Amino acid sequence: MGANSSSICELPENEYLKRFSGAEAVSENDPFWNQLLSFSFTAPTDSAELKLLEEATISVCKSLAENNPRTGNLGALIKVFLSRTKELKISAECENHLFIWQAHNALFIICCLLKVFICQMSEEELQLHFTYEDRMPGSYGVECEDLIEELLCCLIQLIVEIPLLDITYSISLEAVTTLVVFLSCQLFHKEILRESVIHKYLMRGRCLPYTSRLVKTLLYNFIRQERSPPPGSHVFQHQTDGGGLLYGIASGVATGLWTVFTLGGVGSKPTPQQEQSPPLANQSLLLLLVLANLTDAPDTPNPYRQAIMSFKNTQDSTAFPSPSPHAFQINFNSLYTALCEQQKSDQATLLLYMLLHQNSNVRTYMLARTDMENLVLPILEILYHVEERNSHHVYMALIILLILTEDDGFNRSIHEVILKNITWYSERVLTEISLGSLLILVVIRTIQYNMTRTRDKYLHTNCLAALANMSAEFRSLHQYAAQRIISLFSLLSKKHNKVLEQATQTLRGSLSSDDSPLPDYAQDLNVIEEVIRMMLEIINSCLTNSLHHNPNLVYALLYKRDLFEQFRTHPSFQDIMQNIDLVISFFSSRLEQAGAQLSVERVLEIIKQGAVALPKDRLRKFPELKFKYVEEEQPEEFFIPYVWSLVYNSAVALYWNPQDIQLFTMDSG
Repeated sequence: MGANSSSICELPENEYLKRFSGAEAVSENDPFWNQLLSFSFTAPTDSAELKLLEEATISVCKSLAENNPRTGNLGALIKVFLSRTKELKISAECENHLFIWQAHNALFIICCLLKVFICQMSEEELQLHFTYEDRMPGSYGVECEDLIEELLCCLIQLIVEIPLLDITYSISLEAVTTLVVFLSCQLFHKEILRESVIHKYLMRGRCLPYTSRLVKTLLYNFIRQERSPPPGSHVFQHQTDGGGLLYGIASGVATGLWTVFTLGGVGSKPTPQQEQSPPLANQSLLLLLVLANLTDAPDTPNPYRQAIMSFKNTQDSTAFPSPSPHAFQINFNSLYTALCEQQKSDQATLLLYMLLHQNSNVRTYMLARTDMENLVLPILEILYHVEERNSHHVYMALIILLILTEDDGFNRSIHEVILKNITWYSERVLTEISLGSLLILVVIRTIQYNMTRTRDKYLHTNCLAALANMSAEFRSLHQYAAQRIISLFSLLSKKHNKVLEQATQTLRGSLSSDDSPLPDYAQDLNVIEEVIRMMLEIINSCLTNSLHHNPNLVYALLYKRDLFEQFRTHPSFQDIMQNIDLVISFFSSRLEQAGAQLSVERVLEIIKQGAVALPKDRLRKFPELKFKYVEEEQPEEFFIPYVWSLVYNSAVALYWNPQDIQLFTMDSG
C-alpha cells in the first residue's frame, strides 16, 4: 500500500480533492461524486493515524472553508450521503457492498471536515456552511432545508436501524464517531455549553422520537463488544476477474488519492488496549456518556438522561409509569456481565456509577445478584492500583462502593462470599478471605495511600463513609482485615500526636517572637480528630452490633489496647470510648483469669466464650452509622469535563490538538 510521507503529501494536489474544495460548484447529481467516493481504505485506528491525515489535508479544508460560501460543495456532499443512506437497510439485507461502501466513504469525509471546521470556527459559522448552496440566477430567496438537523437525524436512524454486520460495522462506527464530533464543540469552550444548536436538534425536533432507541442501541453496542471484522470484509472487494461492482469507476482513484488508507493502515499494529476495546463498543459508550451529560434545556430535561434513568429489565412485566416517555427495556443480565468485564476503563466505571446512582431498576437488580463478587472485585482492583489510575477513576470506583454499602443486604451478603487466591493483592498472600474482609482491606489501603500522598479530605470522607455503612454488619472478619483496622487507628494516633507536638513547640517558640505568623495547626488537628472519631465510631458500631461474630477484631483490639489509653479522657472521644473501654476491660480480665502464655487459638476461644457472657445492656447505644452519596448541586461542572477528557483520550481515531482545547487541562484527567 505504501503508507509513506511522500504519498500523504500528495493528497493536497489530488485533482478530486482540489475540485471538491475549489471555487467551482459541483452539483449533487454530478458523476464526480462517484469518482470521489470510490476508494478503498481502512479507517484510522488511533489518533496518531488521524493526525497524519489531518495534517496532510488541512490545506484542502482551508480551501473548502474559503470557497464553500460560493460553491455549497459541503452541502452537496451531505446531500449525496443522505441519498446513499436511503438504500442502506436494503443494501445490508442484500449484502450490496456498493451502496454501503460509498455511503461510508462519504460519511468519513464529512466527519473529517466537520472536526476541522468545529475546531476552527464558531457554531454560528459552522451552521452557515450547512446552508450555503450554489445559487442559480433568480433562485435567491429560496429557503434551504436544515441540513444539520437532517444529517443528525440520518445518523441516528443509521445507528438504530441498520443491522450490525461485517459489511456495516465501519459505517455504524463512523456514524457514532460523527455524532461525537458534532458534539465536540464543548471542547473548544471554557464554559459549559448550555445553549447549543446541536444540543437543541438532538434534544428536540426530529431527533427526539429516536431517544430511547438510540440509548438502547448504544448500550447494546457496549454489551455486545463486537470486534472489528477481518480486514477487507467490510470494505469494497476488488474482483480478481476484473469485473464486479467497481465498473472501473475507481481504477484511477484507488492508486492515487486514497492509497495511503488501503489495508495495513497509516501507522502500526493496534496496541493491546485497543485490541481489548472494540472500537464500536468503546465509541458507543463515549457517545452515550456525552449525550447523558448534556445540560438540560430551560424548559425540558435531557431526554437521554431520562432514558438512562428509567429503562427496565426485559424480564420486568410491570407497566412503565406515565411520566417516562423515553423508557425502554434491555437485558439486565447481559448488561451486568458487560459491566463486570469492562471495569478497567474509566468510561465503563462511569457508566456503572450513572446506572447505580440514577436508575433504581438497575440498582435493585444488581443488589439482588448472588454473584456480586463479579462486580465488586474489579472495583476493588481499581482502588488497589490507585497509583496507576487517574483521580477521577478512583473517585468513581469509591462512590460506587459507597452507593452499594448503603444497602444492608449488600453489607451482609459480602461476608458470606468466600474468595480464594486473590492474585492482584500483593501485600500478603490471601489464600481464603471473604469479599467483605477484602473490601475493608482495600478501602483501608486507599485511606493510607491518601494520607501519605494526595491528602484529599474528600477521598478520606468517602472511604470512611463506606466502612461506616458496613460496620454494623461486619461478620467473621479475616484476622488480617481486623489487624489493618487497628493499624489504621494506630497510624492516625501517631499523626495526631505529631501534629499536637508541632503545635506545642510552635506555640512555645512564638512566645519569644512577636512578628512570626503561627501555622494553622488547629485546622490540621481538627481534621485528624474528625477521622479518629469516625474510626472509633466504626469500631464501636461493630462491637455493639456484631461483637460475637468478630473474635479477630476483639483480639486485635486487645493486642493494641495501649493505643486507646490517650483517648479515654479526651473530651472529643470520651463518649465513644466508653464502649470500647468496657470491651477491652471485660476481655482483659477474662484473659488474666485464664493465665499467662496463652496460644493464639486459646485466646480466640476465650474471646468467643466471653462474647456470649458480655452483658450487652452495659454497652451504650449510639445512632446508626449511615452515609448516603449525594451528588453535588451542579454536577455538570465535574462530569462534563470528565466525560470529554475520556473522549479526548479514548475515542477511536479522533485527534484533537491539545493547544485548541479550552474546556479542561489535559493533565487534570
